[in-house]
Amino acid sequence: MTYSSHQQEMRDAARHVGRRRFLTVTGAAAALAFSVGLPAAGTASAAELDARRIGDDPFTLGIASGDPLPGSVLLWTRLAPRPYEPGSGLPRARVQVRWELARDERFSRIVRRGTATAHPEFDHSVHVEVKGLEADRVFYYRFRTGAWTSPVGRTRTAPVRGARNSALSLAAVSCQAYHDGYFTAYQHLAREDVDVVFHLGDYLYEYAVDATGGARNHTDHTLPAHFAKETVTLEDYRLRYGLYKSDPDLRAAHAAHPFVVTWDDHETENNYAGDTPENGVPPEEFLLRRAAAYRAYWENQPLRTPQRPTGPDMKLYRRLHFGALAQFDILDTRQYRSDQAYGDGWQKPGPESEDPSRTMTGAAQERWLLNGWHTSRATWNVVPQQVTFARRRDVPADAYRLSMDAWDGYPASRDRVLKGAEAVGIHNLMVLTGDVHVGYGFDLKQDFDDPSSRTVGTEIVATSITSGKDGSDRPGSWNNQMRANPHMKFFNGRRGYAVITLGRGHARADYRTVSAVTTPGAPVATAGSFVTEVGNQGLTPA
Repeated sequence: MTYSSHQQEMRDAARHVGRRRFLTVTGAAAALAFSVGLPAAGTASAAELDARRIGDDPFTLGIASGDPLPGSVLLWTRLAPRPYEPGSGLPRARVQVRWELARDERFSRIVRRGTATAHPEFDHSVHVEVKGLEADRVFYYRFRTGAWTSPVGRTRTAPVRGARNSALSLAAVSCQAYHDGYFTAYQHLAREDVDVVFHLGDYLYEYAVDATGGARNHTDHTLPAHFAKETVTLEDYRLRYGLYKSDPDLRAAHAAHPFVVTWDDHETENNYAGDTPENGVPPEEFLLRRAAAYRAYWENQPLRTPQRPTGPDMKLYRRLHFGALAQFDILDTRQYRSDQAYGDGWQKPGPESEDPSRTMTGAAQERWLLNGWHTSRATWNVVPQQVTFARRRDVPADAYRLSMDAWDGYPASRDRVLKGAEAVGIHNLMVLTGDVHVGYGFDLKQDFDDPSSRTVGTEIVATSITSGKDGSDRPGSWNNQMRANPHMKFFNGRRGYAVITLGRGHARADYRTVSAVTTPGAPVATAGSFVTEVGNQGLTPA
């Protein structure tokens, strides 16, 4: 089916259902089925395929684990013998997949095993929630179907909530545009000794990818023409995940570490806000696109059942605990936000952006965040989220501008969060951020207009994996932004990731960067290291 006919189907579905009914569960499900051809009978409608008939390796997209709990791990894979083709090379049939979890990578000490069904309605993805496990343990896992065995993955359970764990090491990553370069940073991250990886958004990009993979400039193969258009339909998004997850460096990182994921905008569409698209299409039509994007996201990520979407809605914000050391409140700053003020972009702030009713999180998520801090006894309260939280002026002058897409475009929402943390005595607050394709380190101030005001937390902004191509150590805005923002302690424009180690007395952040992504195999280096002390927040060079 052509792109234009897909668009017409979406318009027909939007007109048929209407926004009010679409926003109900039944309306959303009906509209999504109408627009993407999902079977009305659900997962029971497909016949079963004899897995012995699968002639090509179905584990081309690797394996993954996610959202570690004290007694449980979530295991993921998706069967895709030919991931660049619609349907991924499998018929519309159910496939039985066996899984194993062991204490060792040779699988001589298997602790759990079972069978799961890869349903065609979920693009043959598999989500296995393994329960009843020992807390704070490393495990190894794999999948089997027919004559095929997946690669081996390494995962772990979290410590019990009150455990006196002394350290936790995590990595923060974001923004991995396939067409901007190679995922070399993931090759290095796969070798890092971290307990968990937080992906802060832009796992894929909706933009067209040409036959040579953009900046990758493939010479050994060409990509099919259906990648050379923007993702709009469910099939588009599924194929794009197939492209991204076929990358060997991304597969290696997923196999090495459990991931905790949240999205930003490009998993759906650039800079959308709630049900408001970037471009001027009707909200009903955009919500059909959002429904397709959210469904493909869940299908291709190591997420648990509560995160499975219903139509255009998906509850992605959630809370994880790692012993007494850390509470993680993972936010979604796209699905519920007010539309960007002043038409988006960098603008002079004013009454529209400073309207107290504006929200980045939506009222329900904001209450959930603040209420969760009331009961937190963790040493570190960490907020993995998407867009720059600290104030960030573009120039050191009165005529400065702020990014309307970041929390600067929602200052009342930011103030409520910071005051809420202060009200319940959250003394060691750390925000993890992606989105901006640079590494930043910020002190979070009680009053950003007063550099001498109390520092109430820190923000670690992880640079992109590839987005922005090679970058530079000092981007063109470096001088202006460093002078305009005294609370900005670090700014680097190379690609890479951040490694953060949380301890009982202090936390350390190491900004890891690669020299290039437009050519493969670049080495990794540490561009900067900072510490912040328990009870005495603020970044100082390590």
